[in-house]
Amino acid sequence: MIQWFRRLALLEGITTLALFGIAMPMKYVLGNPSLVPPVGAAHGAAFVLYLLAMLVCLPGKGFTALEWVRTALAAFVPFGTFANDGLLRRKQMAVAARD
Repeated sequence: MIQWFRRLALLEGITTLALFGIAMPMKYVLGNPSLVPPVGAAHGAAFVLYLLAMLVCLPGKGFTALEWVRTALAAFVPFGTFANDGLLRRKQMAVAARD
């Protein structure tokens, strides 16, 4: 389940970067807002799925309270999900070693 969550986290991070790095600069620098609605909607869906997936994929996988907070906050910061991937990878390997 952690592997699936890691993939979703990657998608959430990519949509964040697309929104802040492509769609919004096109709107505010070039005056072309056409990408903001579709990219914003994709990011919104990925963000909500990320938070919901935390509740489904991560319980019982050995996350401390601080790691839960870190993983949740990663969705609010550009590059956060990428920076948090090392923690998720270590947890995934630990769970695989237990099973």
